[in-house]
Amino acid sequence: MKIVVQRVSEAKCVVENNEVSSIKHGLVLLTCLEKGDTKETIQQAAHKILNLRIFEDQDGKMNQNIQQVEGEILNISQFTLCWDGRKGHRPSFEKSMPAREANLQFEVFNRLLEESLPVKRGVFGADMAVSIVNDGPVTFHLNF
Repeated sequence: MKIVVQRVSEAKCVVENNEVSSIKHGLVLLTCLEKGDTKETIQQAAHKILNLRIFEDQDGKMNQNIQQVEGEILNISQFTLCWDGRKGHRPSFEKSMPAREANLQFEVFNRLLEESLPVKRGVFGADMAVSIVNDGPVTFHLNF
């Protein structure tokens, strides 16, 4: 499982010229489920996201998590992250989890996050236009 985490001041997802979700203050997650990811992998990822201290406290230090700042999450399924880019010039997505299973596990991940805060989603498998106003910019790439 790979996740790109971006701290944002706003973000939205558009499918076929229709806005399907948007957030103001929070995180955009670009989430890639890979072959071999387990329930434990997904639980570990949810715990990490909810507890990442990447929001500024009153002293301007990254010391607060998304729950402490009452933020939201926009989670976008992003299977293209499975390619590591070390070989060749044409991406291969053979490490990505098959679509049907990935969609189910993506929803499991979202439900775990939703136990603590609001989560908006893109449309799994759709051609999406995602607009992100990165706050900082603050971006992290996590591997599980």
